[in-house]
Amino acid sequence: MKLEDLKPKYDKLQKRYGAKELDSIYNGGCTQNPDICFVFMNPTGRNIASSKKWKGIKSPWIGTKNIWDLFYQLDLMDEKIYRTIKSIKGEEWTEEFAEEVYADVKKHKYFITNLGKCTQVDARVLPNSVYEEYLELLRKEIEIINPKVIILFGNQVSSIVLEEKISVSQCRKKLFNKEINGRKYNFYSVYYPIGNGRFNIDKSIEDIKYIKQTLI
Repeated sequence: MKLEDLKPKYDKLQKRYGAKELDSIYNGGCTQNPDICFVFMNPTGRNIASSKKWKGIKSPWIGTKNIWDLFYQLDLMDEKIYRTIKSIKGEEWTEEFAEEVYADVKKHKYFITNLGKCTQVDARVLPNSVYEEYLELLRKEIEIINPKVIILFGNQVSSIVLEEKISVSQCRKKLFNKEINGRKYNFYSVYYPIGNGRFNIDKSIEDIKYIKQTLI
């Protein structure tokens, strides 16, 4: 199975749980044995790639600014790319620039995805039952790309993926081993660094720097 094979399933769930006028946002970056797979919650309409007029890659965080602060401070982004992101407006991202950004993500050997691919018009809270619909698809994503480590952002995503009640504040830098189809993978739960979680970005950076050191 390839990542492309999962897209029709995501699109079907978009019709069920997402905004009807928006498209699913899939994933992007290094797709062959990345060092890190970053798993966020779900996309919003702030990602301009969710527009049906957008013909380029439909990857996370296109047309946004704040999340790239995290990757830049983790030395996972070239300065030139980062400075361009910070200097332009969201609607000024072109399909070519999005490709350039994700080429840089690939070069730095990480993969970005969301547990839920159903794009909402805003950052509304989704019930666990919606995310659980995507859980098996995320497992297939992980199997396909085979990352060294998976970083789960926030309590809700972490609890659903790890299938146990998780409080990030109580398990910082704690390694979770979980088996997917006979293969063990390494997971960590990290503070969500965007939106209401923006004030925790320093803790996120601290914990991810620690995780990166375990990969050396």
